[in-house]
Amino acid sequence: MSGTAESAVSGLARLDGVAESMEVAREACTRLRWHEGLRRRTPEAAAESRVRGATATALLEGAEPAGSQASVDVVRDLLRGAEGWTSRASDPVWRTVLAAARVTARTEGVAVAQLRAPAQLVAGLHTAAAAGLSPEHQLGRPRRPGEPTTGEEVLGPAPSAEEALARLGAVHALLGSAVAGRSPALLVASVAHAEIAVARPFVAGNGLVARALERSVLTVCGVDPTGVAVPEAGHADRAGTDYRGALAAYASGDREGVRLWLVHCSESVARAAAEGERIADAVRAGHLGTPDPAGARGGASPSG
Repeated sequence: MSGTAESAVSGLARLDGVAESMEVAREACTRLRWHEGLRRRTPEAAAESRVRGATATALLEGAEPAGSQASVDVVRDLLRGAEGWTSRASDPVWRTVLAAARVTARTEGVAVAQLRAPAQLVAGLHTAAAAGLSPEHQLGRPRRPGEPTTGEEVLGPAPSAEEALARLGAVHALLGSAVAGRSPALLVASVAHAEIAVARPFVAGNGLVARALERSVLTVCGVDPTGVAVPEAGHADRAGTDYRGALAAYASGDREGVRLWLVHCSESVARAAAEGERIADAVRAGHLGTPDPAGARGGASPSG
């Protein structure tokens, strides 16, 4: 991405209400970072954040196994290895839950080095997200001309495969600018999320990839260095209606639509930090029903 394009993205912070909402989000994440419950048990809290994030991102895909709390318990069992990854594989809702668990678990290993190779990172997230949803030959690669994609009922017809690929390339460049400190990380996370969700560069799993990428950027680039905030839950608030509406506004391409999306994202990060505080409170009180981090990692790399 050229310096002019980076400046244009950074300039989005000057849209009405965006800078103010971003500051509120950053303050919320700062409070979370210094929560007493995270002094010695941040890995445990971060593991629970991934559980709740995977549950929320599955809900945003329309998958809820048996009520919200039951969903959390199911995903927790998946990530600690107590639930088989191949059980109920014929159920489309279950396949989506598996995809959500896989891609959210994949964010655990993302670090600065991965963001410096954004094409590989995004391909890896897509491979995790689309396993079981797409044929193997479509995993990790953008859709080709003539290949369909989903999301038309909310976002309208998808851009052409050529346009989607170009927009994905711009996202890769934008991620590099965030790592280098040339663009605000919260702004980059929001724009990258929207571009993948709206341009739909993959045949399936675009929303899952977009939300996992946002989580990764927020953590790696220091907005939420603990990884305990739950950005997916922030978007899923109010059954995701605000999220879908804000994405549709961004997809319209006008300045007001972009502004609405950016404000929504900042507000969702503030809600994500509040959910992280609830996790930290549970950790401090000893009421968190999560496995130890090693157990969570042990269940996080299924072959599906």
